[in-house]
Amino acid sequence: MRPTPAAGDQPNPASLPDYLRPGLDLVFVGINPSLYAVARGHYFARPTNRFWPAFSRSRLSEPIRRALGRADLCPADDAHLPDFGIGLTDAVKRPSASAADLSATDFAAWAPHLRAKLEQHAPRVACFHGLTAYRPFRRHALNQPDRDCQLGPQPLRLGPTHLFVVPNPSPANAHFRLADQIAWYDRLADYLASLPR
Repeated sequence: MRPTPAAGDQPNPASLPDYLRPGLDLVFVGINPSLYAVARGHYFARPTNRFWPAFSRSRLSEPIRRALGRADLCPADDAHLPDFGIGLTDAVKRPSASAADLSATDFAAWAPHLRAKLEQHAPRVACFHGLTAYRPFRRHALNQPDRDCQLGPQPLRLGPTHLFVVPNPSPANAHFRLADQIAWYDRLADYLASLPR
């Protein structure tokens, strides 16, 4: 049986690091790191993952691309995103070959840890990649029922942090195409722009 992480515990060193700091506009919350991503040391590292191609074509990344003088961003850019107000973390920090390998116990154990990180850093928006990441967080960290959850802005907040859900960019999520993912990141950009500073 795996140990349950407490809110102050450090993530598994064999996982991906959190890219978090106070004052971020946005934190992307993935489900968990893939073994492939951990081996390469970067978020969304698998070439078939739609995160970097969709993010690169969205309005959300426009200031970053302009500052870097590049049309496309890639996994090696993950550590630089906080310099542009965007952080990265996961709902569960235990790596696995597939998110399907996670159990309900994994989500229950890690939800308080994620809540503590979001409360500590207080980004303007925490954007969950998929309802698979958001539902257990809502249940175990916010003590709210997880039924009737939908993509988009959420009615709940965590202190000053607004919550938003976009489709998971994994190629396993075949219901959404690259164009759909780009459109969701554009909606997220509009949502961020609509919030008071």
